[in-house]
Amino acid sequence: MTITDRPLTSMIGLPDGPPDCAAYGRAGGWQAVRRALRDMTPDAVIDMVTASKLRGRGGAGFGTGQKWSFVPKDPAATRRKYLIANADEMEPGTFKDRMLLEGNPLQLIEGMIIAGYAIQAGHGVIFLRGEYHLALNRLNRAIAEARQVGWLGENILGSGFGFEIHVHASGGRYICGEETALLTALEGRRAQPRSKPPFPQVGGLWGAPSVVNNVETLCNLPHIVTNGAEWFVSLGLGPDSGTKLYGVSGRVRRPGAWELPMGTPLRAIIEDHAGGMRDGYRLRALLPGGASTAFLDAGQIDIPMDYGAVEKAGSRLGTGLAILLDDRTCPIGMLHNLEHFFAQESCGWCTPCRDGLPWVERLLNAIENGTGEPEDLDRLHDHARMIGPMGRTFCAHAPGAMAPLASGLKLFREEFDAHIRQRACPLRHAA
Repeated sequence: MTITDRPLTSMIGLPDGPPDCAAYGRAGGWQAVRRALRDMTPDAVIDMVTASKLRGRGGAGFGTGQKWSFVPKDPAATRRKYLIANADEMEPGTFKDRMLLEGNPLQLIEGMIIAGYAIQAGHGVIFLRGEYHLALNRLNRAIAEARQVGWLGENILGSGFGFEIHVHASGGRYICGEETALLTALEGRRAQPRSKPPFPQVGGLWGAPSVVNNVETLCNLPHIVTNGAEWFVSLGLGPDSGTKLYGVSGRVRRPGAWELPMGTPLRAIIEDHAGGMRDGYRLRALLPGGASTAFLDAGQIDIPMDYGAVEKAGSRLGTGLAILLDDRTCPIGMLHNLEHFFAQESCGWCTPCRDGLPWVERLLNAIENGTGEPEDLDRLHDHARMIGPMGRTFCAHAPGAMAPLASGLKLFREEFDAHIRQRACPLRHAA
């Protein structure tokens, strides 16, 4: 790939659509696969990715090279290994991977070949959100062409390494984005999280060593291998490396997603790229990284959008796509909508999530519709306190659902009280 300040999106938005293999190669594609397979050992690729400080772009932010290093290398682990691209993008307010999948699927394919070589996996799976029909068609077409011209299959570039990719269209459940539930779904069973250990890197798909990486994470790999770890580190504005797909939804002038340096200030994303709030609307608060992150208020938008800064501010970077709440939208209604989603998407495996989230939804519905009682706020606080901390459920679904609730109970206390006192939504009544 050519060195650019926007490597992920440099070939997205072309007049003729996504590049084919030839056009992709003319623009610098496939250089990374050539370098990795001809000039580097698998361990050297892992070392380069570790040195680049690439962190997972799916929300958790775990070090990619470190994650790969947990895959067994001893002779006893010679059984089949798997690489899975998590493209089950169902977090409300998140749409970054769709841009990459539809705009340049060959970039993901090249990244998966590199990752597969690094962990010595012979088979890759793209676990795709079922509603992404255009992405499915373009991925299948790109994979077929890559296989036809020799970038997939046995003995790629005469290296002795073979790699195949299969696309699996999801049944359409949010829980499938959790990596162990994703693996269970791929095995043809109900998508429910698994207890850990064993972790997927040791015992994943069908019990074999498996690595699950987000689409955006994998798309960074061709650029890192081509341009080097130091180059990737230099792209970030702060402690985190590379670029990031940031986005904004809500009542702004230009909602969308943009590739920007890691650590770009939130204010710049909202005002310079999203165009600021629409006329007649004022920013009240926001979820900085998708629906499962805690609210920040409007006075915190000068923070840099990197993992440490957003965590210090009281939330998480998450997927990096902010959902904005304006002053004319009811925050209680917004919370009810979010918790309705989380409640219906629970897999039902563990009690706190299966039974707790519907209770939260019902309490919020009562408050929003004028039948709430003061003690309902105590019940909501209890739910946030009991099922919010990590480790009390099999996966992060319930803790993620409690992040906007716990922060909303603090930030919007006056609105909660007004709903209960007036027996109606004040904004709806004023309208």
